[in-house]
Amino acid sequence: MEIVSSWFSAVRNLLDFTLLTAGGNRVTIWTVLYLMVLLVLLFMFARKIKKWLAEKVLTKSSLNLGARMALAAIIRYFVIFIGVVIILQTAGINLTTLHVLAGTVGIGLGFGLQNIASNFISRLIILFERPITVGDQIEVGGIGGDVVAINTRSTTVVTNDNIAIIIPNSKFVTENVVNWSLTGSDVQFRVPVTVACNSDLKRVSELLEEVARNNPDVLDSPPPSVNFLQFGDSGLNLELRVWKHDSHSWEGNPNQCP
Repeated sequence: MEIVSSWFSAVRNLLDFTLLTAGGNRVTIWTVLYLMVLLVLLFMFARKIKKWLAEKVLTKSSLNLGARMALAAIIRYFVIFIGVVIILQTAGINLTTLHVLAGTVGIGLGFGLQNIASNFISRLIILFERPITVGDQIEVGGIGGDVVAINTRSTTVVTNDNIAIIIPNSKFVTENVVNWSLTGSDVQFRVPVTVACNSDLKRVSELLEEVARNNPDVLDSPPPSVNFLQFGDSGLNLELRVWKHDSHSWEGNPNQCP
């Protein structure tokens, strides 16, 4: 028993060893272990809450997928913030005494983490303003594809070639973004066509519209249409315009030939 008691006392003394003192707060090995375990559990719990809200609770509402993911992410941040405050206080750390330390550390980290902070704030702007949402067909910086995830630092876009591209969130705030799904899921495709100068434009238009209508992906309303653009070097330049419910199964930009 004396050996067990001695061993227990040694472990307790080790855990109670003071690593540093800040603002009257003693930070011991036990405090560090306590914070690490509870913070890991907090982040796991917040992730579960986000998934449960997005896939279970909010599916019963009228919100679309992007709105559900945005709301779930905002609630996750709120849960993490409240949880961190509670964990620090239960660990015996007085938050009011850490203001000066936090300010000093914040100044140092601010210079090194400007891009990370910019991308994080950009994500909050994206979640609130919702210029893009998960499932949208977008193009930014010459990269086009489907938005599959909006993460803390970056957004994942999958192209029609099934290539995942990681784009910093700040690009969606500072650059021009083409969102083909923002005003609805219907997308217009413009297919350039060149015919000989002596062609019967009426007959060519009828044939192009008939071919478009026979395509099961093309919508009947708005109907396909053919417009004359200009006289080209090798013939007459026309443009076939058709509408599709979405652009996921066609290659390239909806404003170009698929």
